[in-house]
Amino acid sequence: MPLDAPASGPSLALGITEPNPSLVAAPGARGVPPEWLRWRDELARIRPSVYRLVVVWSLVQPRLDAPADLARIDLGCMREVQPCSAYEGVRDQLRALASRQREGEGWEGMVVITGTPEWAAAPPNGCRRGVRFAAVRAGALPAYRQLIADVLALARQEGADLRFFSPWNEPNHAYFLSPQRARCDAAAPSRAVAFYGALAHTMRDELDVQPGDQRLVLGETAGLLEPSPRATSVEEMIRGLPKDLLCSAPVWSQHAYIGGTDPVATVTAALAARRCPRPHAIWITETGVGPAPEGFSVARGITSERQGCGLLHERLLQWYENPRVTLAVQYTFREDNLFPTGLVTTDLTRSRAALGEWQAWGARPSPAAPPPDPACEGSDPG
Repeated sequence: MPLDAPASGPSLALGITEPNPSLVAAPGARGVPPEWLRWRDELARIRPSVYRLVVVWSLVQPRLDAPADLARIDLGCMREVQPCSAYEGVRDQLRALASRQREGEGWEGMVVITGTPEWAAAPPNGCRRGVRFAAVRAGALPAYRQLIADVLALARQEGADLRFFSPWNEPNHAYFLSPQRARCDAAAPSRAVAFYGALAHTMRDELDVQPGDQRLVLGETAGLLEPSPRATSVEEMIRGLPKDLLCSAPVWSQHAYIGGTDPVATVTAALAARRCPRPHAIWITETGVGPAPEGFSVARGITSERQGCGLLHERLLQWYENPRVTLAVQYTFREDNLFPTGLVTTDLTRSRAALGEWQAWGARPSPAAPPPDPACEGSDPG
């Protein structure tokens, strides 16, 4: 059943975001440190249908006068935390993905771009408190388009199939795209909608001229359901995008961490109000359990790994029962120590309780048979 259309009945595919190729590559790949092999095999037991690859533009192209370096060396630590397994940036990520795709099951590639380089940033105006990445100025859109072309060319060279592309990570959050509004007032019109729309139009234009079957995925929105001075609500974003653009994409992707309100009903209603000729599939492209920092997630109230794993099970069942939701993507496999929602600890010494739940869903004998109970036993409770 295709993931980019609503399902005919209950179903839910799984996906993973994990940057380090040593945890992604198929058995037999060279250069995987011995202490990483166990966790590579544990990740594979999730049986991801989609591999979500985040390309950080500011890292691969920090200067305008040089092309994007998609083989930029990454030391492979988690920030400064060991163990480390160095790799050649996007090139090695694509090689690892290709090795899984050659096995013939799952692992469809999805690319998400984020991180505005300083030279590509729009002028600093509007409400800019808490900014890391500015909006992309209009004059930098050709370079953004070239980045998309470069990633696709490298994927073909490495034998990886990249089917889905999303223009920007969390375009409704000031940390990733700023300013969100002209003034720090929740009632002020969102500027993020137009900034994001320009990126999405540019990506769609490039995908249309590229060989192969690449599909635009819109959204990647943070689960912010109410307007605020520094954020655009999901409903505002959907309502504000040009209808031809919104309706041209088969999927709306949404972030929804466990402990926060499920945004699916809001997304469904906002999409329905736009009356596109075909209904969108809804993908949950970031979810996970853990004490996410307050500035980045509305998820609250998780007091233990076991409790969080049980809540994850309940939410996965809700998404499974909803034909519009066809995919849920865990963020991440190895835990980011500053965003602790992973499935194994940052130091790779033990698993989190939620790993067993994801693996139980991956082991289903049929899409119509979800695990009946939370599968938290057998994982280290921490």
